[in-house]
Amino acid sequence: MRKLLLIGMLTCSLFLSGCAFIDEYFLPAPQDTVQEVFEAGNEAMREKNYRQASVYFTRIKEEHPFSPYAIRAELALADAHFLDEEYWLAAESYRDFETLHPRNEAIPYVLYQLGMSLKKTYTSIDRSATEVKEAIEYFNRLQQEYPDTEYGRKAPEQIAECRKTLAQREIFIGNVFWGMENYQAAYTRFQHVVQTYPDATEEAEYARTKGEAAYLKFRQNDAQNTREKQEGSWKDWFRWL
Repeated sequence: MRKLLLIGMLTCSLFLSGCAFIDEYFLPAPQDTVQEVFEAGNEAMREKNYRQASVYFTRIKEEHPFSPYAIRAELALADAHFLDEEYWLAAESYRDFETLHPRNEAIPYVLYQLGMSLKKTYTSIDRSATEVKEAIEYFNRLQQEYPDTEYGRKAPEQIAECRKTLAQREIFIGNVFWGMENYQAAYTRFQHVVQTYPDATEEAEYARTKGEAAYLKFRQNDAQNTREKQEGSWKDWFRWL
């Protein structure tokens, strides 16, 4: 009887071991819950491992779009791109968030961050400033629609900085024309700064002074060209005598 009991227990043990073997090698491993993935992303953010954090948040966005964590993951993904200085990706992510969740309570923050992302894509004075102009649009909207929020109150300062950047870029182009001795085009650029960006006081004053000098040089060159043409016509006349 004891032998039969021992054999039975051994058989049961082998059966259970076999089941464990099958579970381990043939059944899929248990997956992390959405909450665990989200917490892993937050931990990566705290460690400033923004690339890894974006992987976790993207996973939630793509695999669990209807999870309560999905919206938070979308915003966290945009923040991860921004903190990683991937400003193009950040702008795209913030823009997507606003499009998908226009009534979300985080929209003032999203608009501010979207403006900041666009502003930070501008890294050189000799390149297009389209993104800076677009950033101003978002800051203006923030100021008009959410004036009493923390981010609405920050908007005027950012608008002023963006306008200062645009004025400096126009001055840069004006100085390029000056160096080419195209004083008429330089004068036009400097005048544009004076008329369009009077709030950028230092840049406007510089442009006014440089514009006056450019206009004077343009008139001097124009007068010299006129004299040379007149002298040329008299010389041509005397050749026929």
